[in-house]
Amino acid sequence: MTLTPVKTPLVAKKLFPNYVWDVATNDNIIYLTFDDGPTPEITNWTLKTLKTYSAKATFFCIGKNVEEYPEIFQNILADGHTIGNHTNNHLKGWKTKTNDYLENLTEAERVINKQISLSKIHSTPKLVISHQSPRVNLFRPPYGQITPKLGKKLLELDYKIIMWDVLSFDWDKTVAERNCLKNVISNTKNGSIVVFHDSVKASRNMQYTLPKVLDYFSEKGFIFRSL
Repeated sequence: MTLTPVKTPLVAKKLFPNYVWDVATNDNIIYLTFDDGPTPEITNWTLKTLKTYSAKATFFCIGKNVEEYPEIFQNILADGHTIGNHTNNHLKGWKTKTNDYLENLTEAERVINKQISLSKIHSTPKLVISHQSPRVNLFRPPYGQITPKLGKKLLELDYKIIMWDVLSFDWDKTVAERNCLKNVISNTKNGSIVVFHDSVKASRNMQYTLPKVLDYFSEKGFIFRSL
């Protein structure tokens, strides 16, 4: 059982105001994010589902997965989504030395930037690169684990630390599909950053929930943008 809340408490946002928890807006915009990919079949399914609703999202990719599945990563870029860094090996920030963590994060950035450079070299008229900056500086710590020392260092290095407003809990196999859907629909509002996972572990809940979330909020006039 986890004590992590579905909706990030206001006190957490106030304690760490330099981290991005949501986007201040009165417009009907939701920011969907996907962690842990790219993953065979699941990421491509996610891309196809997003495209059905003309939705853009942000994918926080694990470096070793990008290196292992570059063609899937290229599909993310080709569909115009934004890329974020999720470390090279999905590290636990509370159990890893700061220097080791930074080295791992930097390796992921190297792998990711290499693939982005290749996409631009081999781009076609159909390839649409999102508003991704030349350097991938969006970062989400795996498990949300980040020490004050590491957070301070990353901010000094001009990373934007992206947290969340709503957790779907798609990765938790003890959470029923309908409850995963309820987590998102009941807690998401204008400017919410919502966490999903394009991973094998989360696939059952995510593949059930995502289309219904897109359909529900689209009918209410919301659009989905990348960070």
